[in-house]
Amino acid sequence: MFALLTQRDAAGAIFILAIVIASGLYLGKFKIKGISIGSTWILFMGILLGHFGLRINPVMLGFIKDFGLILFVFAIGLQVGPGFFHSFRKDGLPMNLMAAGLVVLAVATTYLIHLISGENLGIMTGIMSGAVTNTPGLGAAQQTLTDAAAASEEVSAAAGGIASAYAVAYPLGVLGAIGVLLFAKAIFRIDPQKEGVTRSEKDEGSAYRMACKVENPALFGKTLHNLMGDENPEHLVIARMKRGDDIFFPDLDLPLQEGDQLLIVTDVQHKDRVSIIFGEEYPVDMKEWLRPGTKLVAGRLSVTQPSITGKSLRKLDIRRKYGVTVTRIMRAGVDLQADADLILQVGDSLKVVGSEEGIERLAKLVGNEPESLHKPNLLPIFAGIALGILVGMLPIRFPSMPQPLKLGLAGGPLIVAILLGHFGPKLRITTYTALSANLMIREIGISLFMAAVGLGAGKTFVASLTGGGYVWVLYGALITVIPMAVVALVARLFLKMDFFKICGLLSGGTTDPALLAFSEQMFGGGRIAVNYATVYPLTMFLRVVAAQVMIMIML
Repeated sequence: MFALLTQRDAAGAIFILAIVIASGLYLGKFKIKGISIGSTWILFMGILLGHFGLRINPVMLGFIKDFGLILFVFAIGLQVGPGFFHSFRKDGLPMNLMAAGLVVLAVATTYLIHLISGENLGIMTGIMSGAVTNTPGLGAAQQTLTDAAAASEEVSAAAGGIASAYAVAYPLGVLGAIGVLLFAKAIFRIDPQKEGVTRSEKDEGSAYRMACKVENPALFGKTLHNLMGDENPEHLVIARMKRGDDIFFPDLDLPLQEGDQLLIVTDVQHKDRVSIIFGEEYPVDMKEWLRPGTKLVAGRLSVTQPSITGKSLRKLDIRRKYGVTVTRIMRAGVDLQADADLILQVGDSLKVVGSEEGIERLAKLVGNEPESLHKPNLLPIFAGIALGILVGMLPIRFPSMPQPLKLGLAGGPLIVAILLGHFGPKLRITTYTALSANLMIREIGISLFMAAVGLGAGKTFVASLTGGGYVWVLYGALITVIPMAVVALVARLFLKMDFFKICGLLSGGTTDPALLAFSEQMFGGGRIAVNYATVYPLTMFLRVVAAQVMIMIML
């Protein structure tokens, strides 16, 4: 065993990595007040063991760090890609603008501290990444430094300093973010239970279920297609129709009759308009609409037929051909609205409402063989990684920068993965990866990266702290608290966002899963996670780019 710890071959490297990762993951299981920093313990264990002399061959260590980072960011890109551009629509636009503002404020605070204190900008970039708990930003900064610096000793020292700064700032980044959230709750005197009732009704992204009775003579003889049109911009879904004792899913060409009762799902902001069109709203008793023997059922279908990839809901014309409505689409863990122009791909899970016969016919069209999705689809992953590395190496020249900017091994694969996740179906490329497989790739990647970074930084960590690095804790706290406090105030006072949106905005805007877990545990409500997912893709991309830009400015 002692020989494995001291020799610099592959067996020794794997043995040391396994010890660091296993011990870090074990410590990550423990929580204080319900909070854990999870896999970041791997970084701290790597620093600890690196400080006490455990070493890996520098070439092997560099390969492990880079390969782990590539796996991590590519898996993230594939997961967020399907919802990346979708998140900019409607209510997601102001949320993403606020998240972008959070990134800009963090960069501005970091640079201002650099100007005032004279601290090295590379170190400040590491502090910034730790203060916002963004590991890909750390990887991007180190990779950019490695690509741009000339001497290997300089690279090693600087990269180690960035990792040490990240590790010092990270714990307070988690605690400081929680403090800002609790401060916002106190200063605005928020009662989460009342907030959930009064403000969720004003949430324009919330679905609203209502029942109307057709009493307007102007509607008699008109079809739903006449009233709603092809585009249906209000995302109105006629979930059921009751005519006499018969309950069924209405065909769009079915003429309305006096006394028809409609169960309608729409957005909150459109409910008054819907009642004006169809008739006065009355209370919904779901037992009445769901009694046994009715013709309408709900279910989920899995898209497993490759020929469906690249086709939109509009082109498939599901409502007219099958009498079935697709209400939501789950893709890579992201819940998407079933827009007519949404492009389907293998792995999509469709939530549908319609007749049993119609759903069975639609199931044959889309495949609905979820067991076939268990086989891993590795071709687009490795092809995408290869393309991402090429994109990452392309120089992007700016007049004011002495060297061209490169997206590197963090930015290149991330961008290619996002584009593959979004545009792959349109190009008939099956990019589906089971969520469990995606999480496995991501966790293996981040574990390897954290362990390698920790072992590399361990030999200089204590010296960095005793040499004045303790002030990094203060810098990190300022970078955490100032941007989050400003964004929370603006979101509440000017944009009138409810507390659940603010929780999701701050959690996703700092890419902080610990803050998300704390928010959901303390305040409840699935809406926090939805808002987190809305801003997470853009924030992750901007954090990676911001870290690279900071290093390029330093150089």
